[in-house]
Amino acid sequence: MKPSTVRPVALCVIRRNQEILVQEGYDSIANQLFYRPPGGGIEFGEYSWDAVRRELKEELNLEIDNLDFMGALENVFTYEGLPHHELIFLFAGESDDSVLLQLDTLYGIESDGSEYKAVWMPISTFQKGKAILYPDGLLDMLTSPVLVGARR
Repeated sequence: MKPSTVRPVALCVIRRNQEILVQEGYDSIANQLFYRPPGGGIEFGEYSWDAVRRELKEELNLEIDNLDFMGALENVFTYEGLPHHELIFLFAGESDDSVLLQLDTLYGIESDGSEYKAVWMPISTFQKGKAILYPDGLLDMLTSPVLVGARR
């Protein structure tokens, strides 16, 4: 993607008690391990709630139910030395796949064929600064007592 392109993204927060499912990422130039909820790019003509369901099905083989819109964030950042700009639609969702949700680690496949690891992390780990959660602003949304949204 060209650095001058703004990428629309849909991400899904899935909870398991006090944990959330997060995709592990690593920036080799910044030497930084980080986490973000699973999801991905929104295709032209696709609604964000459809995109997040499609991405989780394609990458993690998870069916998402009870999808609630949490809000939107704008993320301007550097990854692997290159500038990026995303408009992120955040959703809270559930899955009734009890087998997958009992696993501590899930493996996903990106559209380019690369594999990634998704793990359950306690929200408190991010609150204590022991791990980095992106996008910026998500942790505040997760710990806010108010969740206003629309179910899709």
